[in-house]
Amino acid sequence: MTQTTDLALEVDNLVVRYGHVTAVNGVSFHVRSGSVMVILGRNGAGKTSTIEVCEGFRPPTSGRVRVLGFDPTTQRAQLNRHMGVMLQGGGIYPSARVGETIDHYCSLYGSKTDPTDIIERVGLEHLQKHSWKTLSGGEKQRLSLALALCASPRIAFLDEPTAGVDLDGRHAIRAIIRDLAAGGCAVILATHEMDEAERCADDVLIIDAGKVMAHGALSDLRKPEIRFRLSAPVPTLAMAEALGFPVVAEGDEYVVIGSSDASDIAIIARIADEHAASVVDVRAGSQRLETLFRDFTDGAHT
Repeated sequence: MTQTTDLALEVDNLVVRYGHVTAVNGVSFHVRSGSVMVILGRNGAGKTSTIEVCEGFRPPTSGRVRVLGFDPTTQRAQLNRHMGVMLQGGGIYPSARVGETIDHYCSLYGSKTDPTDIIERVGLEHLQKHSWKTLSGGEKQRLSLALALCASPRIAFLDEPTAGVDLDGRHAIRAIIRDLAAGGCAVILATHEMDEAERCADDVLIIDAGKVMAHGALSDLRKPEIRFRLSAPVPTLAMAEALGFPVVAEGDEYVVIGSSDASDIAIIARIADEHAASVVDVRAGSQRLETLFRDFTDGAHT
């Protein structure tokens, strides 16, 4: 069981209202130091409002939030010394130069982190004299991440860190996230990119309609599944009845949710044969994060 001293972020019964609209409705969760929490939610689910309260940008309507033991609303000055925030929009003056901006942020934090080291970590050595407005979308993302690192953070909120970033950049950013967690930093990652989230997540928080739909270790939340293709269509209902598990179609793939047993693969082959079809490319494993997300936000697939 997680001890309170291990918790970098505690959210208890958080409510956020805008007039008569309740955007966040009784959300509770925690994030451990040294772990990566991925927060997932549709647009309008309450994800951004929740994160903004945790960052101290928005006061809660009610509920309790503690970040590194601080109240982010009333103790934000103390919290800021230990918190890194990466905003997707950047919030950087268009003419600001890369090297000067990172150096300035390090000095504001009173950080002992070497600005040159941060520049090298995010791969912007060759762009130190370039201004923000001349950078590509992926380069702007790297700079925004660099600014979040200037605090030598004990907790970091990263908003879509790999959006618009090329393959090499994605690899570098994933390595930085892993290094932060390995050093004891709690990383809260908001993203719509399921593949990236799956590569980074220790824990997952799924929010829908302002409520927590799932919270826990990704390994605990996933169900076993079998994925396969067929040479000809077969009704999912016929397979589900034979298997005793839900069967859904995702594009050209069929997915059996809840089983990865070899005996069930044999049943799939039998049902396919009865419908003059053959099984192609069968794989047994654990649910993809995208499927898990849909399970908790959509109910049954169609």
